[in-house]
Order: sequence, then C-alpha cells, then structure tokens
Amino acid sequence: MGKHRRPGPPNQPSRAVPAVDPADPLAAYEKRRRAPLDGARRHRPLHGGARHLHPHAARVLEEWTGFAYEPVGTAPDLAAAQEWVVELDPGVTEGEE
Repeated sequence: MGKHRRPGPPNQPSRAVPAVDPADPLAAYEKRRRAPLDGARRHRPLHGGARHLHPHAARVLEEWTGFAYEPVGTAPDLAAAQEWVVELDPGVTEGEE
C-alpha cells in the first residue's frame, strides 16, 4: 500500500473526479460547478459554533445549487438535521445501491 493511499469508508462517495477534456470549451466551468466533497446537503448551527456542540439547538439546512450552498429550511435539533442530510432518496433504504 502506498504512502498516500487512504481508502475511505464504504458509505462515502468516491473522491475521484472525472478527467477534464481539454477540447471542451466549458471544462473549467463544469469543474467549478461540481459539489464539494462533503456532499450536496449540509447543516449548520443556527447561532454558530461547532456542529457537535449543543445537540438540541436549531440547525440551518443548506443544499448545493451548482454554484453555492443556499438555505432551504431549518431543523429543530442535530438528530433531525442529520436525518435530512442522508435522506437523498426516500425510496432507497440504507445499504442498497
């Protein structure tokens, strides 16, 4: 195993990104529109601070729009926010692909 090999957990998406086609005039634009590695959805504490502190505090729910994260709602606590983040497709149960 190489020095820089870091296999991630099986429940995270691949960190590999598609190769950029030098002939494509919009390649740089498409590269900037890719969602960050932490996913298309995230939550932040309403009044700032670390995510793990104050688990009963309200959270702001944000989604990636292709350009930036935008607020889409609120959650009453950390558990509800975490449930919303992983609820990408309600028809798929955990472990299915």
